Parts: sequence; structure tokens; C-alpha cells
Amino acid sequence: MIGITMGDPSGIGPEITVKALADMSPADRSRTAVIGHRDLLSRADRLLGTSLRFDEADDARDGAVPVFHVPTSRDAEITDGKLSAGGGEAAYRYIEKAVLLALAGDIAVIVTAPLNKGALHAAGHHYDGHTELLATLTGTRSSFMLLASDKLAAVHVTTHTSLRNATERATTQRVLDTIRAGWKHFRSLGLTSPRIAVAGLNPHCGEGGIFGREEIDQIDAGVALAQAEGIDARGPISGDTVFYRAMRGEFDLVVAQYHDQGHIPTKLIAFDTTVNITLGLPIRRTSVDHGTAFDIAWTGKADHTNMRAAIAYGRMMADRAA
Repeated sequence: MIGITMGDPSGIGPEITVKALADMSPADRSRTAVIGHRDLLSRADRLLGTSLRFDEADDARDGAVPVFHVPTSRDAEITDGKLSAGGGEAAYRYIEKAVLLALAGDIAVIVTAPLNKGALHAAGHHYDGHTELLATLTGTRSSFMLLASDKLAAVHVTTHTSLRNATERATTQRVLDTIRAGWKHFRSLGLTSPRIAVAGLNPHCGEGGIFGREEIDQIDAGVALAQAEGIDARGPISGDTVFYRAMRGEFDLVVAQYHDQGHIPTKLIAFDTTVNITLGLPIRRTSVDHGTAFDIAWTGKADHTNMRAAIAYGRMMADRAA
């Protein structure tokens, strides 16, 4: 069983969830639970004309979608296509419930529809996004964001922070931990010896210290320590060539030093099918790699291609773990 969290119900989460469920066979739907609000799922179903049935998770049968119904005290504040504390509270509670289910072994993978950071903050939950929220709920000290498609994969040393802070956080230990997390994940998918390239932080990897010493003082050592552990890690390699080399098949994974260094090439190459995976947690999680799209929410226009990709990746993770 995998579990889809419905995301911020003011956005497109309910629609892309229902569209993805409608594309499944009855057998696949029966092993795909939704953590969200049953009434909102039914409303999305009517909007889209998909004729699905939503049953309580413990009683779902005959092709019905199992639902873990999670109402909140602020549901009345939810407004279609608008940022609201109600939407942020709902998104938070869906995630909270999903984590409990995953830790208990009731679901094998969490697949998350998008939430809105502003709404989350308005509800009093001050996290920078899903990754940080999941780390807190699972008691994990650190986690890592991986973007993956069938064309390119990048795991990030830092994500939601300023470039100034990213430079400071790209420590030898963090670089080593990021390499390890990526290596472990790709090993779990069946690669015996994943080939990992580590991007430099500065232009031309600092050009021997002319443009910065982070490669010399921090990143080189992280790569060397990974190599000493038997990991096929190489670098640092200049950021303006490493993704091209990975696209040509030289590497299985690129370690990006900061958010946009990894996000720009992966989204450029495979915007609709790139999946967001969180590494380093005691649970498995994949996500769509787009936002709540308030401007088209509850119009039936939302494209669920990315949700389908996130679900497919989640099923692959669950199957390999089994």
C-alpha cells in the first residue's frame, strides 16, 4: 500500500490525485490510499466526472479508493484558489497522519501532492517545505532532496536557503553525507556501484582558489572520504559541464551544492516527469515537483502527469523494498 497526501486543498492537489487514481486499474486503486478529506475528494470526482468511490481505509473493497479521512478544526477557512491558514492546517495534518501510518508500516511509501509554504506558515507551522517538515515529524536530524527522472538525477547538499548560507553549509561532512545518501538510495534500486559526480560550488570549481576556496577547503575532502568508503564518487566537477556529462551517461547521479544548481537542469530536461524524493528519513517519500497552482485550482485543468510519475517512482521504491 502506498499513501497519497492530498496537499493543500485550496490548490490542485485533490484534482491531480483523483485524475491519477482514475487512470489506475481497480487492483492498483485498492492498494493506493489517500490521506485527506473524503468530501473534497468526492467533490473533485464530481468536477472531473471520474465516478470513483471513496471508502474508509479499513472498509474499502471492490475497486474503491481507501481513504484515511482527516478533518481539521480550520476546514471552514479553506477557499478555492486562495492562500489560507485553513489550507495550510489541512496540508499539515494530512502529512502528520501519513507519517504515523508509514512509521507503523501501514503504508510503504508516502506520495505528496503540493502544499503552499505561505499557507503552512499562516497556520502556525513554520517549515520551509515538505522535506523539513518530514524530517521534524520523523525525528530525523538531516534529510536530502533528490530530483530524479529517467534522464537525469540530482541530490542536493543544501536546498531552501540563501546562496550565502548554502556556501557556509556545504561542509565536508554535509557533502559526504549527501554522497552517502544518494549512493544508498541508488543501491536500493538495484545499482551495484552507482557512479556519483559531485558538482563544484564556484565557477570552474574555484579555479584553484581564484574564485573561492570551498572546493579546496571543503568539497575535495568530502569526495575523498566517500572514495575511501568504496563509493564511486568523482569531483568536484565544474557545474557547467557535470550535468551534460551525466546526461551522456557518464554518471548515475549528480551531487548539486545548492537548490538552483540541481533544480534548473533537471526541470529543463524533464519538467513534467521529474520526481522529488526525500532521502535520509526512516520512511520513504516521493512527491510531485510543482506547486499548488492556485490560479487554476478547482477548474479541472490541472495536469496530473507529474503525479503519475511520483506514484510510479513510489511503487518502484515499495516493490524494491519488499
